[in-house]
Amino acid sequence: MSGKKKSSKKAGSYFKDVKGELKKVSWPSRKEVVSSTLIVLFLTIIFSAFIGGFDYLFTIILKLISA
Repeated sequence: MSGKKKSSKKAGSYFKDVKGELKKVSWPSRKEVVSSTLIVLFLTIIFSAFIGGFDYLFTIILKLISA
C-alpha cells in the first residue's frame, strides 16, 4: 500500500473517532449558555471599569507630580 493511501485511511479513521467522541460530549443547554455569556459580559464590564478607574486615577496623580 502506498504512503498516500495509508495517510488517507488514518485521516478517515481520525475523523470517524472525532465524530464518535463528539457524540459523547454533554453539551450545555441554551439556558446555560445564555446565563454563562451574561455572567462573562457582566464581569468583563466590571473589570474594565475597575481598570479604567485606576488608569484615570494614576493619570491624575502623574499629572500632579509632573506639574
